[in-house]
Amino acid sequence: MRSIFFKKNLIIINKPSLVAILAFTFGLSACSEPEVKMQPPAPAVSVYSIKAESIGGYREFVARTEAFKTADLRARVEGELLERHFTEGSIVEKGQVLLKIDPAAYKAALSSAKADLSSRISGENNAKSNLKRANDLINDGYISQSDFDRLTTEESQATSAVKAAEAALEKAELNLSYTTITAPFTGRIGKVNYNVGNIVSPTSNTLATLIVTDPIYVSFQVEESVYISYQQAHQGAHKTGGVEFDISLRLPNNSEYLEKGKLDFANTKISEGMGTVELRTVFPNPQNIILPGLFVTLTLESKKKEEVALIPQAAVQENQQGKFVLIVDADNKVSQRHVVLGRRINAMWAVESGVSVGEKVIVEGLQKVRSGVEVNPVEKYVDPLVGTISDIDNKSVDSAKVTEPISSPSAKADK
Repeated sequence: MRSIFFKKNLIIINKPSLVAILAFTFGLSACSEPEVKMQPPAPAVSVYSIKAESIGGYREFVARTEAFKTADLRARVEGELLERHFTEGSIVEKGQVLLKIDPAAYKAALSSAKADLSSRISGENNAKSNLKRANDLINDGYISQSDFDRLTTEESQATSAVKAAEAALEKAELNLSYTTITAPFTGRIGKVNYNVGNIVSPTSNTLATLIVTDPIYVSFQVEESVYISYQQAHQGAHKTGGVEFDISLRLPNNSEYLEKGKLDFANTKISEGMGTVELRTVFPNPQNIILPGLFVTLTLESKKKEEVALIPQAAVQENQQGKFVLIVDADNKVSQRHVVLGRRINAMWAVESGVSVGEKVIVEGLQKVRSGVEVNPVEKYVDPLVGTISDIDNKSVDSAKVTEPISSPSAKADK
């Protein structure tokens, strides 16, 4: 028997036992297998198959609304404001009496003018009679030539005095008529700036403003090159019987205005400082939704349509190089693709370059993937109006067109 001694403790191991322990140890080592690393499954992502829509050439402009007609009501004579015959903000009819200024002084002036005219007419008749008698007597030598000339001058002066009196009477009548202010056309009247009892005169500010807002004008500025293109298209439209543009508005609350407009006027000169020309469109406004002075977005879309690829807004990302999307290819590999975007139509972007119809773009799970990785794509349906993502099998029948506007912030159409 062999023994193994340690410094402090004595351990005695029989030789057969040592052999058994070693054999057991090496047996355990022989039975163990090398560790195998498990590959994680490919991440699932939602993809949208890119489709195309017929879309016309498109341009947006910042525009401002203007009243179709505007009349600033002012006092044309001086006097106390006695009466008001309308409610602020109401519709008034053409010829309706709106305001009255104290007419007393002007009635007196009219009476004086009538009396003066009557006196002048009497003087004229007397001068004509004297001249007629002198004309008969001068031939017989009963009056001198100097007396005859004097009578002729008096007759001429009397006639001129009558004409002056007639003009004074007409002016007095006009001044009296100016004390009654009537509506020059049917429209909506605004706030009154002077209350009854105030003294007004021709130097006073506007008493009130009368406007017509149906239809309503929308004016905007375009560059010289755009104006030339418009002129060419407009001339061609005359030959074919119609203007080749659809004109629409987006209101300040980002809702789409339902009525369509038409081009009405182009200024006759280019602005030297800006290099632009003013164009004006006209829109029906039966509900008086649009008020003058609003800043709106005016869109011009060509009626000539072209097939353009559309992608959901949810698919678009941006980095220092610009906007990009993630595409899943036929091998389910992800690749990054920079895109040039055109107009925004509800929840979709029109793509000018970067992707093709039929390619699959990732719309959900973007944070889980990067270029070059393999994914498990699940095709989804994207509502083109509001951008909601749902399963294709469960989606409702898509009866709405992508270009159909909706009245919500998601209906923004950005360039």
